[in-house]
Parts: sequence; structure tokens; C-alpha cells
Amino acid sequence: MFPPRWFGLCCRRSRVLSRRGFPWGAPKGHSRLRYANFTEVQLGGTNAVPKRLSHCDAGDLYNNNSVQRYLQKLMEQHRDVSRKLRHDHLCDSDRKALLKTHTELLPVAGLFGSIEQAQKDLEEVLSLLRTGTEDGDPNLIQLLREEEAQICSNILTLRKHLIKALVPVDPLDPSDVVLEIVSGRTTGGDVCQQFTREMFDMYRGFACYKNWDFEVLNYSPAEYGGLHHAAVRIAGDNVYMHLKHEGGTHRVQRIPEVGLSSRMQRIHTGTMSVIILPQPVELDVHIDPKDLRIDTFRSRGPGGQSVNTTDSAVRIVHLPTGMASECQQTRSQLQNRDTAMRMLRAKLYQSVMGKETEQRHTARKQQVGTRSQAERIRTYNFSQDRVTDHRTGYTTRDIKEFMRGGEELEELISDLLEHSEQEALLEAVEIGSFVTGQPAD
Repeated sequence: MFPPRWFGLCCRRSRVLSRRGFPWGAPKGHSRLRYANFTEVQLGGTNAVPKRLSHCDAGDLYNNNSVQRYLQKLMEQHRDVSRKLRHDHLCDSDRKALLKTHTELLPVAGLFGSIEQAQKDLEEVLSLLRTGTEDGDPNLIQLLREEEAQICSNILTLRKHLIKALVPVDPLDPSDVVLEIVSGRTTGGDVCQQFTREMFDMYRGFACYKNWDFEVLNYSPAEYGGLHHAAVRIAGDNVYMHLKHEGGTHRVQRIPEVGLSSRMQRIHTGTMSVIILPQPVELDVHIDPKDLRIDTFRSRGPGGQSVNTTDSAVRIVHLPTGMASECQQTRSQLQNRDTAMRMLRAKLYQSVMGKETEQRHTARKQQVGTRSQAERIRTYNFSQDRVTDHRTGYTTRDIKEFMRGGEELEELISDLLEHSEQEALLEAVEIGSFVTGQPAD
């Protein structure tokens, strides 16, 4: 027979499991952690769970004092709204506003409650573990240690989900985009043009990988298989969310394989720029026809029936801002004009959004960089087989596989999204702390 004390411990352990709602393991999706390294994690006095060492660790961000104050403020607001909704004397407009606020806070409140319950379960398991250690039963100790690790894993997962729920939503994330790539003009020569064509192929491969539509709006080739400039429209699910951090200056370091620079057989450095213009469903930009100058010219290119023979290419200039767009993709001047007009609207919209975003920049944003399109954001070093993103320090190898635009590029983009979400949350916390008069950490 089991000793009475051992039986009592098992009964108490069963109550913990039944309260959690899943026996002997975490729910699906919670048990597999993508942690590459191991370190000690303090969760209610235990040091047993691995975590990923990265710039945006959810556990570290959750324990940030400013984030904790911000979270407590949201919980107080949720309790206050819930209390007011129980009153019968509310008018319809007040009740509607309170219901909207309650709905917005409900996911955060639910995750916060789950974390508190999991921490209580962890304290009880630790208490059982201390009692079991006194009895010296190895089987019970092993079971309790496994249970401790599972609860800690669950807490880390819940914290990560809570942090994600706190991140402000970008209303432009679901939008399609106009992506422009431009070869560097001052450095690199044909190295820049060849690299620009490879970047065009990379983004086309990524669009295919994500099952997005890829429509070429403008394509100006260069010598030796290079590319001067291209503009494409990419449509699909959450395109802007994935590509919004690709905008900026990309640097290449390599020994050229073709062109005049290849004769020197030394490492050359070149640059190219990527511009991401969101295209929301309701793109409301008023353009006065009097403010436009429309030029037509003959198409440029390697040759063909409609190249250098008809004035089918169109360039549209917005006189008040000096912004211009052009298109020479089709033989029809009307179709090229329509495409150029769509591109110009996207540029003007981006200009307006850029000014609003600049006004919202905080001191933290200025310290980490504005991420403007003029900054060098990434280096592609072909000689060292390395791609490095300078905003997060993310480095990956096998540059040829990366340039295919598949899984390797998606992993880098996911890392950038996690980093940007962390910065967006800290910015929201700073704004909340400023409103309440409390200093942010």
C-alpha cells in the first residue's frame, strides 16, 4: 500500500491538474518552444525552463516595470468597465461605448487571469515538491519536476501571447503594396544594377512563396542583365505587415561575376533602395488635375516592336510636391497613364502618412533609429556568405538560398516583426506613462 502522506500528495497534485484542465501536459501549441539556448528563468522561485536568448524575449518584456504598470492600469480599467456594465440605468450610447471598451480589453484580461491561475498552480506544485523531497520518494519528485516544467512552459507561452495582445494594431497591415526597387546612383556601377535585379527576383520569389499576386508596373533593365528601376504591385494577405520593414537602403559586398567591374577581381560595394508604399482599400487622396504635368516619351529597353518607336511611355509629375511616377510596361498609353496615376497616389498617401508618423515619434524611436528609407538597413556579403540586418543584428548564412525569397527571408522578416512589436509596445507604454504622469523605465 502507498503511504498515506504520499497518497495525499498525489491527490493534491490531481487537483492542480484538473484545475488546469489538461492532464500531464500543455495544450496543443504550447508544449513546443522554439528556444535555442538554455538559461535560468525565475518563475515563482524555480529555475528550470529554457528560453530563447533574443532581443525581444517576452519574459523580459513582461517583467519590465513600465509594462507591468501599463498592464495593471488596463486591468483596473477592465474591472471598472465591467462594474459599470452591471448598472441598469445606463443609456444606450454609454452602454455601447462601454461594451466596445470591454470587448477590446477582454483578450488581455483573459490572458492575465490565465497567467495568475498558472502561477498559483506553480506555487502549489512547488509546495508539493518541497514536501515530496522531505519524504525522499524519487517517483513523486520526478513527476512533480515534470509538472513544474510544464507549468513554467505554459506561463512563458501565455506571457508571450499577452505581450502580443498588448501591441497596438497597425491599420495598414492588411493592405496591398506598391514595391519599388532602385539601383544605387553614386556607388557600385553595374554591381548595383546586377544586385537590384537579384533583389527583384528575391521579392518575386517571396511573393510566390506566400502565394501573393505579383504585378509588374514598371521595369527598366540595364546592361549585363542588371536593373535600373522597377515597380510592382503585390496583393494578398497582410502584404504590408510582412514587407513594411523592407524599405530602406540595402548594401551588397561581392566580387562581380559579369560587367566591367568583374575584371578587377576584388570585392566591390554597392547599394540599392527598396520603397514600400501601402495601398489601403480606401485610398482617399485628392489630386487636382491642374497640379499635374503629364509627359509622354518613347519606351526604353533592349528592343522590340513598340520600343523607341511610339510615345507610349507616360511620366506624371505632381507639381506642388515634385513627386513623379512613370510607366512604360504596355503598348497602350492609356494603360500606362492609369498605372502611373496609381503609383503617384500611393506615393502621395505615403507622404501624408510619413508626416503623421514623424509627429508621433518618441525619444525611444529617435534612439533606435527612424528606420527611414535613407538608412542602410541590411548588408548582403557574398564573399562571407552572410546576410546581416543592422536594425536587430540578425545574421543568416547560405546567401544563395536567402536570395530565393523563401523560408530564410521569412524567418528574417518574422524576427523584424517581433522586434518592431516590442518597440511599438514600449512606445505605447511610454505614452500611457506620460498621460498618467509616471516615468517609464
